[in-house]
Amino acid sequence: MKTSKSLRNGFIAGFIIAAVCSAALLFAEDDNQGLLQQAAQCLIFLKNKDFKQLSKIVHPKKGVSFSPYAYVSDGDINFNPAKIKNLKLTDKYLWGYFDGSGAPMELSVEEYFNRFVFNHDFTQAPHVGINRLVKTGNTVSNLDRAYPGASFVEYHFPGFEAQYEGIDWASLRLVFEKTGNKWMLVGIVHDCWTI
Repeated sequence: MKTSKSLRNGFIAGFIIAAVCSAALLFAEDDNQGLLQQAAQCLIFLKNKDFKQLSKIVHPKKGVSFSPYAYVSDGDINFNPAKIKNLKLTDKYLWGYFDGSGAPMELSVEEYFNRFVFNHDFTQAPHVGINRLVKTGNTVSNLDRAYPGASFVEYHFPGFEAQYEGIDWASLRLVFEKTGNKWMLVGIVHDCWTI
């Protein structure tokens, strides 16, 4: 029996939501189900680089900004829903500047996503935080000032290799604002240990 793509995606989304709910949910407040569901759906779109579906949850007026590090800058690249929908993996942009060297971060969409969005499978993150930072490093996070009144979900890995004693941690923060009764994506913030 064939299943439709939307049915399969719905099943996958349900599975991801169940997995997120079984992860160590940190700092949860009441009434976050809709936010968690939207964030889980967003993770699937990011993992699959499904820009057509991602564009449907991007804030219609504010677009979505991409921050490679915890500090959200006014200069972070921002795409409206139409731009997201038409992104090609080979398109190159100036995404910011590399930590440490200050070199321009001129990367293709695929290169940026592989390094600063889905550099780990965040659908498997063991820690999920809602509206509070799970982990911070030596880069100051200004999420609350950059996105006043917004809500965010952080997906966090505490580290991968014992030899690094936790400094190889990684977080992905998905920032949403409520428009009507829908959570719309306004920010994708990557965080990790920086120099």
